[in-house]
Amino acid sequence: MNLEQVRNIGISAHIDSGKTTLSERILYYAGRIHRINEVKGDGDGAFMDNMDLERERGITIASAATSLQWKGTHINLIDTPGHVDFTIEVERSLRVLDGAILVLCGVGGVQSQSLTVDRQMKRYHVPRLAFINKLDRTGANYKKVCNDLKVKLKADVVVMQIPIGQETNHQGVIDLVQMKAYYFEGKEGDEIREAEVPAELLDAAKTARQEMLEALAMYSDELMELLLAEEPISEELIHKVTRSACIESNATPVFMGSAFKNKGVQLLLDAVVKYLPTPLDRAIKAKKYDNPEETFPLVPETDKPFVGMAFKIVDDPFGQLTYTRVYQGRIKKGELYFNQRTGKKERFSRLVRMHSDKREEIDAADAGDIIAVMGIDCASGDTFSSEQNYCSLESMYVPDPVIKQAVIPADRANADKLAKALQRFRKEDPTFQVFTDSETNEVIIAGMGQLHLEIYVERIRREYKVDLEVGDPKVSYRESAGKRVNFDHKRKKQTGGSGQYGHIKGYMEPIEDGVEENFIFESKVVQGRIPKEYIPSIEKGFRAIIDKGPLAEFPVVKLRVVIEDGSYHDVDSSDMAFQLTSQECFREYFPQTSPSILEPIMKVTVECPEHFQGAVTGHIISKRGLVVSSETGSDGIARMTFEVPLAELFSYSGELRNMTQGQGSFEMEFAHYGKTPSNIQKDIIEAKKASQLVGAH
Repeated sequence: MNLEQVRNIGISAHIDSGKTTLSERILYYAGRIHRINEVKGDGDGAFMDNMDLERERGITIASAATSLQWKGTHINLIDTPGHVDFTIEVERSLRVLDGAILVLCGVGGVQSQSLTVDRQMKRYHVPRLAFINKLDRTGANYKKVCNDLKVKLKADVVVMQIPIGQETNHQGVIDLVQMKAYYFEGKEGDEIREAEVPAELLDAAKTARQEMLEALAMYSDELMELLLAEEPISEELIHKVTRSACIESNATPVFMGSAFKNKGVQLLLDAVVKYLPTPLDRAIKAKKYDNPEETFPLVPETDKPFVGMAFKIVDDPFGQLTYTRVYQGRIKKGELYFNQRTGKKERFSRLVRMHSDKREEIDAADAGDIIAVMGIDCASGDTFSSEQNYCSLESMYVPDPVIKQAVIPADRANADKLAKALQRFRKEDPTFQVFTDSETNEVIIAGMGQLHLEIYVERIRREYKVDLEVGDPKVSYRESAGKRVNFDHKRKKQTGGSGQYGHIKGYMEPIEDGVEENFIFESKVVQGRIPKEYIPSIEKGFRAIIDKGPLAEFPVVKLRVVIEDGSYHDVDSSDMAFQLTSQECFREYFPQTSPSILEPIMKVTVECPEHFQGAVTGHIISKRGLVVSSETGSDGIARMTFEVPLAELFSYSGELRNMTQGQGSFEMEFAHYGKTPSNIQKDIIEAKKASQLVGAH
């Protein structure tokens, strides 16, 4: 495979921006499917939505991979969900992709989930094109969306096209590089007609072209000189500068159209080939196995040792399917490869190229490719190599779950089936967690939101035929220190034979805002006051005990512990003695930090007709919510963003429906943890004590 002719791309966006509709058109125009299905409707549902639940609800739940050919270029394509509850699907896809298409609604513009996707793209330095979709809808305004991109996402926007008409008058697009008009005709928009720019749009197109060239001139001295000298600029130079600006993740080239009305998709595919990076353009570094501080570049060449990452796992009736990105070397069917985390050898007995839920057997895959391996046992994020103890790839970011529910099988005989289902889903989805409540012995599932847990409960009912009783949703509270406290704690136990001695001095304090870690341990001990081998024991002791805070036994977060001094005993000090010392120290001193309970605060975006805006805002404020922003579009729809404690939102769906006569919609995502007011903190502590008493009886 010529890597110059390979693109690994994903389609990401806010919910209902038209990602799956766009991927459906891409597959149709590339000849991979022979009939267009709609996401919602009486048909079979979109090809990439292969789960019954996806087709019934008209939403994407799991990312789906496929591959296609476009004008001689091999494109691996992943369609990702828009719901924030399934954010891990977007996270792990972007972790292994080289480029992406950010789809934006021509009416809604940059919405809440667009911001999340933008953060994820920046986290993994994924270059992207933007596609402004739904320009045929009432209220569509491409200029507003471009402005949103600049203001809300701080993107350096390069508008490559302008639409010919908007709303019901949307007919096609004008390419600003060639200064040509394109119309998409025929039943499915597959006949492209090229024409001169319509006279009434010529001035607008010339102005937009000038703005495009000025934006690109910031990335090229050659283009800047030609522009200042008012000399003609070749198409070739424009393509070259756009490509390099895009690959360096600086510029976002913007394209237009309406996937549903079959307009603009083929030109977007041309842009993917022209501007998004090949596997050769991406500098991927791996950590050395024996020295993780040291990294080395992975080279997409077949004669180097194989390195690949298992980024997604799916259990199906034929065994585990492991989606793998090949970064270096080549994998062959039937060969043995090492899991770098476990050190175990795995035989890659079957390799397949995925096409949604259909698969195509292959014998080998080269660097730069994305394929799936059948039947190996591994976890999401594992690195594989042809050599033992070779390297590891940085794993993906996994957000913590914010909501939990108890699940009980209606029939006790189904307990084994339930355990099997939960084990499978936990393995597939790192944001879906399962544990047993130590007090009540209930099985608890935790996830990113109500929809997330609802989907898994429904899948257990359907796929495993287990009827479940589901408890009320519970909030995942946390505990945190309020101020710095110095400590000086000595453990001295003598019980005949060798005793236990540990002594530590230092301080604990809250971690400042903006730092992602929840626990930071630092040692400033000098001159062997405590031997080096006991420092990890002290850290281990603290890490073991912060799972249950003193207020109501919620996990402790945002805590920094600094050890400055201490002492030890030649005979009585040991690994265990220092672990117990740090645990006793925490129990004694953490309550002195004025700890408080933190609750998850959700970012809630509500859309409703303008005349309901006052009622919706007042209702949110009564739920301890804060108004972040509010705007009303030309379509008379108010879009409001709030920050609201999750504990107040469990019945919000029905409340909003009643308040807006069924015309309001909302989505929410985790924003941050915030301090609970003292009266609510008191209620939480009392409720926890009451549940412990019930559990004890």
